[in-house]
Amino acid sequence: MQLNRLVSFYKTLGDPTRIRILSLLAKGPLHGQALAGKLGLTPPTITHHMNKLKDVSAIYQRREKNTIYFYINEDVIRRGSSALLSLIFEREDEKKMDSSHYEVVRNFLNQDGTIKQIPAQRKKKLMLLRHLIKGFERGIKYEEKEINEYIKKYHDDYATIRREFIMANMMYRDSNVYEVNPEELWAKIE
Repeated sequence: MQLNRLVSFYKTLGDPTRIRILSLLAKGPLHGQALAGKLGLTPPTITHHMNKLKDVSAIYQRREKNTIYFYINEDVIRRGSSALLSLIFEREDEKKMDSSHYEVVRNFLNQDGTIKQIPAQRKKKLMLLRHLIKGFERGIKYEEKEINEYIKKYHDDYATIRREFIMANMMYRDSNVYEVNPEELWAKIE
């Protein structure tokens, strides 16, 4: 989650009515009329708040016949919360995990630090990507050309590695401008 997306997420949740909506949806799905009745609000007001919550993916909806039910997106709420905590507090356990992963990564590196081969196993590939992405700073926007030049130092197939960064949620891309996501959003190594 980019910093500006994280800020947008918290701005959206910074409304008492939306917090009340989320606490109701945490107990189970509801339709708009039920929410309006429970909160004492008009349906257009509920629609306004639901659209704001959908914009940051805090909720999702499903249609059953002629009724639309709203559900809380618990995973997004939890990721947003942990992203903020991680952004503010650096976690010591992540540092320890990185050192143990380096032992695996070392098997895929030449002595000069270039990549011998990209691992086929997802877990090892994610470890290698974590190693490579350390060369980028959080909060800095990088042009695609800069990303390519950095990756070329390690491997000729910069397009594949760049794509893997995006697929593993390690980077966010918008109009050929890249930014490193907070680690909580990165694909988990299991």
